[in-house]
Amino acid sequence: MKMEKPQTPLVLDIQGLTSHYGRIQALHGIDLQVRQGQLVALVGANGAGKTTLLRAISGVQPISAGSIAFAGQDVSRMSADKRVRAGICQVPEGRQVFGPMTVEDNLRLGAFTRPPQDVAGDMERMYGLFPILKEKRLLLAGTLSGGQQQMLAMARALMGRPQLLLLDEPSMGLAPLLIAEIFRIVAELRDQGITIFLVEQNAHAALSIADVGYVIETGAITLSGPGPELLHNEQVQSAYLGM
Repeated sequence: MKMEKPQTPLVLDIQGLTSHYGRIQALHGIDLQVRQGQLVALVGANGAGKTTLLRAISGVQPISAGSIAFAGQDVSRMSADKRVRAGICQVPEGRQVFGPMTVEDNLRLGAFTRPPQDVAGDMERMYGLFPILKEKRLLLAGTLSGGQQQMLAMARALMGRPQLLLLDEPSMGLAPLLIAEIFRIVAELRDQGITIFLVEQNAHAALSIADVGYVIETGAITLSGPGPELLHNEQVQSAYLGM
């Protein structure tokens, strides 16, 4: 008899999450889970609530109801900076690197919660994962291409050794070849054991590599399941893949 693979512990457990912008309800009773070592993707159109959910997880967007548990601890009312120190790191939409600073200084900023003596080894690990950053480590971040800035933003977040890496639209504004490279790296990070919650409008790229996928429409989860299964779901294909 085939034994089922045991489930890994929950890193993120969202139950009944509701959030408002003033009188406008942006999220409607979201239930979502991310387990240790998983790559979980949330896909949906512009304005569906993807970034609002990420902001709520990060502690930037207040919640109206429901709960957010991280590594078994209720963090629903925890401040954003305490969530970072607890192990939640976000790569924001639009990259937001520090342009007037060098690549290397941007990476060091990502490790601000950690002792300086622990940083050097991780810096080399980032250069191994993103060789182009080593080549350009002394250049100003603002001189990098869009794809290189996305790699820098991801590497900067990884310097904090997060228990949960949040990625917000990493493919935005990138050429197809660069999108393929970014998602190859995201899959490699998952294979290295990093737990990732990926928010993405490019449903095909995200669901192709996701262990689990969720679809969000007008602030509510409408579908969930293994990434490859959702990729072949007729509703998803019609709405997001032009099929």
